[in-house]
Amino acid sequence: MLARGRRWQNWGRVESADPVHVARPTSVDEAIDVVGRARELGLPVKAIGAGHSFTAIAVAPGIQVDVSALDGVLDVDAELRRVTLGAGTNLYQVPALLAPHGLAMENLGDIDRQTIAGATSTGTHGTGGRFRGLAAQLVGATLVTADGGILRVSGTENAELLPAVRLGLGALGILVDVTVQCVPAFALHALEQPEPMDRVLDDFEDRVDSADHFEFYWFPHTETVLTKTNTRLPADAPLHPLGRARRWVDDSLMANGLFALTCGTGRTIPAAIPGINRLASRLTGDREFTDVSTSVFTTQRSVRFREMEYAIPRHLVPDAVRAIRALIDSRGWRISFPIEVRAAAADDLWLSTANGRDTGYIAVHRYWRENHLEYFHAVEDILRGFGGRPHWGKIHFQDAESLSSLYPGFADFRAVRNRLDPDRVFANPYLERVLGA
Repeated sequence: MLARGRRWQNWGRVESADPVHVARPTSVDEAIDVVGRARELGLPVKAIGAGHSFTAIAVAPGIQVDVSALDGVLDVDAELRRVTLGAGTNLYQVPALLAPHGLAMENLGDIDRQTIAGATSTGTHGTGGRFRGLAAQLVGATLVTADGGILRVSGTENAELLPAVRLGLGALGILVDVTVQCVPAFALHALEQPEPMDRVLDDFEDRVDSADHFEFYWFPHTETVLTKTNTRLPADAPLHPLGRARRWVDDSLMANGLFALTCGTGRTIPAAIPGINRLASRLTGDREFTDVSTSVFTTQRSVRFREMEYAIPRHLVPDAVRAIRALIDSRGWRISFPIEVRAAAADDLWLSTANGRDTGYIAVHRYWRENHLEYFHAVEDILRGFGGRPHWGKIHFQDAESLSSLYPGFADFRAVRNRLDPDRVFANPYLERVLGA
């Protein structure tokens, strides 16, 4: 059941682990056995997904549990449009699993490599002022708990735990399945175009309110942003997808191949970055198409990077972006990666970055071969001044003391953790830092 541990790295190559043992349960009973064996050995347990978190949330110094074999559709409630998925189901698998039932997830982020359990447990979200993050789409979940029991949480079973379990950081147990509230399948009309940065910032709240899904990217050292506006359409609306050749040029050649080259060039010749960014802002975007929702929401990302993202009250986004622009100018930095700005509706999950407030998200990135620390620390200082909450799966430098005042449900979550895992079977150094021992 337990194999010899082997070195693990996350996708961003910023975190690694050398677990004592690894396990890959193929059933719930095997997951229960793993927890029992861990208690016998006195080792902590940490479930991992696809390794797309940039923080150390998935670092497993004891027993690393790979849940990828716990995947696929387990149950469908056609009347309520609810689908139960194995926790190890990757988001890129979900469209094909839901299509036979005429269903889709309400909203998605732009990367689909994560597992459904990993994405919801870390607070992954998409964009759209009326749409909540992925964890808020869950209406139920099943956990293997620290005592080797099974805990089912839903609207009718242990409902008081839903605000904690839907976004649980992996701190409450091993998720083995989740139940998603789906919606009828739909299409999206996508309009992507470059626009003047200051105009978009001035109109940011109106743009979010008037569109189903709105976001923009800003390449530092330019005065232009790439806006993306998606409008929801019925599933039977006429589709006008990008042709294979255009998609290859845009997404493979430009967004990944050429971008990798420019990042490498910028690393060795930083003075070239402003010119490269101006060229990139002219060559990317400026397209219009209609396709099934998942083909519009998600993109392929092969250029490796590191990321920090903060959630702030939505109306403060323009001021925060301008403050970051001023910071970059004042420090004389050369930043090759764009800054991404999105929005989401408020929710009631205790550790959600959107808890209790309509939220704007600002994400900064660095090429993985560049040192990100000075840039990220300085941007974090700015965003903390705007009441920022860090994305749990992306790099940040806060701890339990500073985080406790940001979340109305922080103490409630820690109380549930103490109840479900008093001996810290599912602890690791990251959770000790952000939640306390």
